Amino acid sequence: MYTRQALRELGVNGPVLTAGQIAELDTQGFTVVENVFTPEQCALMAAEFDRLHAVEGERGGHEVHIEPGAPRVSNIFNKSTAYDVCLAAPPILEAAHRLLGEIKVHGANLRDPLPGQGHQPLHCDVPKRFEDDWWIINAMILIDPMTADNGPTRVIPGSHRWAPINVPEVNAADWEPAPPTSEDLARIPADLEAPYPGEVHAQGPAGAVVICNGHLWHSGTTNRSGARRRMLHLTYTRRDLPQQLVQRDYMTPQLYARMSPPLRWLLDIEGEEPTVRRSAASGRTTGRWPH
Repeated sequence: MYTRQALRELGVNGPVLTAGQIAELDTQGFTVVENVFTPEQCALMAAEFDRLHAVEGERGGHEVHIEPGAPRVSNIFNKSTAYDVCLAAPPILEAAHRLLGEIKVHGANLRDPLPGQGHQPLHCDVPKRFEDDWWIINAMILIDPMTADNGPTRVIPGSHRWAPINVPEVNAADWEPAPPTSEDLARIPADLEAPYPGEVHAQGPAGAVVICNGHLWHSGTTNRSGARRRMLHLTYTRRDLPQQLVQRDYMTPQLYARMSPPLRWLLDIEGEEPTVRRSAASGRTTGRWPH
């Protein structure tokens, strides 16, 4: 199987994104697509987040990253069926294929910044070796509305074309940064926590998706209102690059059985059906910054 075939079998047969959204993703590094998921789907995803968080508590997200002040849940497709619908969302698949070519799921992490918490330093998720060397696309699925005061993601428009900044070490692999140019040095702030000139706080209603080039400078912000801001970060990567959570290491027979062939291919779990649950003990991680 290959990406175009998988998308066709999932019903993604033609353009879904508008010309304006494609242009925003290219020039600004992000775009917002509304009404991707229904209120009923969002309510189910929200309830499942709360159920899983109640079970896992402070260990939530341990397969990838635990963040004080922002409850997380990872390895979600082996824990719940509520998020399966996200794997076949046409705007996300079209954007990922358009940006990356041959794709697979990279990671899927739930996050909910607590009141007064959630602020992160500016960063980009992955490095790049040259211009247009795109590695990851991040679909921020808004389970709750993301507003100006409940910890919205801040982005620096156009920064996906700049030099990488503050890449998590576990995502850098064998990448060696090039010496910064004078232009690079002028852009890098002394304080990565501080507001950045021209930053935008992405916002949208529940059911919307903020599709973001993973090389864009961005971060979570403080949840000042205390309103819930549950979000699923569904990331895709190129098929030649590693997954954040290696799905084959965690795959259960139940997950394999309910996934269609194109979804198995996108999750990179195609092949012989498992007969026993695979161990989660490997704990391989290559990402730390879903926001």
